[in-house]
Amino acid sequence: MREQVDASGRRSVRDYLPEQHRQFFSELSFLFIGALDDTGQPWATMLTGQPGFMSTPDQHTLRIAGNTLPGDPLTGQLKQGDFIGGLGLMPTTRRRNRVNGLIAALDSNGLTIAVKQSFGNCPKYIQSREHQVDARPARYIQVVRSTQLSAADRELITRADTFFIASANIDVSAGNGRGADISHRGGRPGFVRIDDDRTLTAPDFIGNFMFNTMGNLLNHPRAGLLFIDFESGDLLHLVVNAEIIWDGVQLKAFAGAERLYRFHVLAVHRNVGALPFKWSAPQAAAQLQRTGTWQEADQVLASVELQNS
Repeated sequence: MREQVDASGRRSVRDYLPEQHRQFFSELSFLFIGALDDTGQPWATMLTGQPGFMSTPDQHTLRIAGNTLPGDPLTGQLKQGDFIGGLGLMPTTRRRNRVNGLIAALDSNGLTIAVKQSFGNCPKYIQSREHQVDARPARYIQVVRSTQLSAADRELITRADTFFIASANIDVSAGNGRGADISHRGGRPGFVRIDDDRTLTAPDFIGNFMFNTMGNLLNHPRAGLLFIDFESGDLLHLVVNAEIIWDGVQLKAFAGAERLYRFHVLAVHRNVGALPFKWSAPQAAAQLQRTGTWQEADQVLASVELQNS
């Protein structure tokens, strides 16, 4: 595996934005970001704007003319010199590109990223959706904070087909891999299991052999999760400690899973009605046909137990 990771990284990761990526980011109306707060906790969140709110003055710079949404947990937390990870995602085409680096400048009109890593990802597990600006009257943004999942949080996670995970490794020993990252995770509704009010378990499917998230979590288990309610516009941010499960009957029972992530929830930040978009119904990624859900995995486990009884 080490050889695969090294070969993939050398082939794919650049320290500049190629022309097709510069064009890609200029067409987006949102960017997923992973960054750290003052305590070093990674958060996963979104920046939004009209197409063109991101621009590239040169190959090494991404300018974002926009700030965090009202009620966002990273509001007032970002500083010049901070590590930041960006994920550009075009749901209609399932295309995604990554840009990781440092915040070179920050002002009332937005922020500028000095690009350290730029690379594309395959379209695996991305559900296709169309979106448009929500023309309804502006709503009062309510923030709900807790240390455990509410009934509404559990309902959202149960039907989720997508979430995002922010992680980081800022140790000097990490070399060129030092920084923050945000990654996409997709599956069939039911691919994230709620073990209890403070614990989630999700599969990790075969990806692009970059292992950004896994590499970070092996060194620093603190992570941030983002679940989107595409119906209401709520953004559910979770502060978690992540545990990687490499083997066991649950892993073997879950179709398509190469490993499992167990997330121990430390804090919940629900930003009610914050996302200013309306979304179409999703079209599931073709790769999901080869993946399972926890309901199916439980049936496999029950069958095995019955055979062994």
